[in-house]
Amino acid sequence: MQHLTVDVAIIGTGSAGMSAYRAARAHTDKVVVIESGVYGTTCARVGCMPSKLLIAAAEAAHAVDGAARFGVHTAAARIDGRAVMQRVRAERDRFTGFVVDAVEAWPDAHRLRGHARFLSPHELDVGGHTLVTAGRIVIATGSSPSIPAGWRETLGERLVVNDDVFEWEDLPASVAVVGPGVIGLELAMALARLGVRVRLFGRGGRIGPLTDPVVAAKARAVVQASLATSLDAEAIEPVRSGERVTVRWREDGSRHEEEFDFLLAATGRKPNIRGLDLQRAGIEVDAYGMPHADRHTRRIGKSHVFLAGDASDEAALLHEAADEGRIAGDNAGRYPDMVVRPRRAPLTVAFSDPQIAIAGESHARLTQRGADFAAGGASFDDQGRSRVMGRNLGQIQVYGERGSGRFLGAEMIGPDAEHIGHLLSWSVQHGLTVQQMLDSPFYHPVVEEGLRTALRELKNELGLAQPPLEDCLDCVAAPVLAS
Repeated sequence: MQHLTVDVAIIGTGSAGMSAYRAARAHTDKVVVIESGVYGTTCARVGCMPSKLLIAAAEAAHAVDGAARFGVHTAAARIDGRAVMQRVRAERDRFTGFVVDAVEAWPDAHRLRGHARFLSPHELDVGGHTLVTAGRIVIATGSSPSIPAGWRETLGERLVVNDDVFEWEDLPASVAVVGPGVIGLELAMALARLGVRVRLFGRGGRIGPLTDPVVAAKARAVVQASLATSLDAEAIEPVRSGERVTVRWREDGSRHEEEFDFLLAATGRKPNIRGLDLQRAGIEVDAYGMPHADRHTRRIGKSHVFLAGDASDEAALLHEAADEGRIAGDNAGRYPDMVVRPRRAPLTVAFSDPQIAIAGESHARLTQRGADFAAGGASFDDQGRSRVMGRNLGQIQVYGERGSGRFLGAEMIGPDAEHIGHLLSWSVQHGLTVQQMLDSPFYHPVVEEGLRTALRELKNELGLAQPPLEDCLDCVAAPVLAS
């Protein structure tokens, strides 16, 4: 066994690990990054980018099928499944290639292949071939799909996860999607619009990440109108039927059964923590075997070990993983002189159709912490620009703090939610009040006017006084627009 001594060892080369490496190298060149699998981030290889490629194809097909409403008549869209998946794989490989090239450009001495596990607080066994002694260690091992017990053994290759979908050479005829979270919702809607027979299964009626009861109810109605769903399914039992899968379940007091080519398990992801032998590092874990790191330093307790990205089981989002990796790598590099870093305002987007966004604090988070807040809302069903585009479906709820009038967050399903979500998260991060947001420009006609309607209702709910006319651009503009 060879020996290697470094200042910082980073386990994982995903988005968090890559950011941690760059940040640590600003302080020391004695760094090693350890990877047991292939190079290439979850986002590039099996997440954000390939899923958006599939969604882009679905949007193109949907646009053709919906053209008649504008008086534009064309033949129905013909889906070439092989061509769709060939583009998905080719572009996916292109994006992944950029990431692989970036890692492989690092010095050879900084890269080590093999599974890492702790032998002691400062020692790692890597693949049985190298003993790494590190002053500080960053855990950035990512996450993996979580599959209900027994399903893999029962279904074999008829069970797929999102990783497998992007390896398909052709689109199947039918897929059961279990799990209405972001991954399941996006893939179910995209596949359905590409001509695949889909049924989306869930429990408790929830859709995506939404927690506001008003927005969630709208989302459920929209999704149920666009594809077959069983969102209150109980006792889901998939069985292998030759080269197909039969799914049995109970719903509305009755038993149901349907046959599919594949079952796509979108039943969550789990941190890649098992197998690290954290107990040998003296790291405290909770009842689920998870360590916990300070949000602003990424340090685990009082140790010299840092945690970043999906491995932390917090917000499994690329921008959060990159931020956490940067914080962890920087503090590991400068240890023990650590810096407490601010975090960005929360932002979550689901690329369903309509899109979903949560900016700032969610309704559930505000309720959980006992915030004194009010809500205002608006529907996009009859919003001007949305109706012009034929995309008039959705609902937005915005939240403000009583007393201060500070904007706290929003939940939304509707057109251009990915863009409106950014505006709202920026507003939260900069501490804007509801009145300051209303005093900002709103062009006409734009989808953002629906947001303005919601903010006006929120202002009324907060009981905010109307500013003098000369100080209120929103009030000055209103008569002009009305005329």
